[in-house]
Amino acid sequence: MKSKIALFGILLLACCVMPVSTVVMNVEFRQDCSGYLKQAADANSVEIALNRIDKALKYIEANGMTNGYTSVFYRTEDENVCFWYQNIKACKKELASCINSTPLEKTNVLMKVRESLTDQGENGTVLTIPSGISRYPNNALYATLNIISLIVGFFCIVGIKVGIEG
Repeated sequence: MKSKIALFGILLLACCVMPVSTVVMNVEFRQDCSGYLKQAADANSVEIALNRIDKALKYIEANGMTNGYTSVFYRTEDENVCFWYQNIKACKKELASCINSTPLEKTNVLMKVRESLTDQGENGTVLTIPSGISRYPNNALYATLNIISLIVGFFCIVGIKVGIEG
């Protein structure tokens, strides 16, 4: 009986690892990338926007988020990592080219950067980011492990219920 309880405990713990690791990756991505992109979109000066985009690009490039798609089963353009990366690099280039421009030109570039980095969502302005990017390039692995985790979790619950009733 103790070995069954220990096995169920280990399996339940394994089921918790996947959701927790996904949350951790989302938080890390928000801290090291998307937060900086949001600040670049909101920046009131070219220098601030350029600084924030540089920080985000360092994270993106260090984590290999420069090519491919985040989707696992089929490709859609809202999951195109290459387009997203190239768009951010184009924003950086625009900002760098207007450092010595007039205030009006700087304002126009800042508005263009904001429009490039954000979209209008149901709840207001949202950052344009491919879904699942925080797990990229390991999306297929995480999808597989999440499915296994759900199956194991289901069997743990059924097993515990059978153990209680049996």
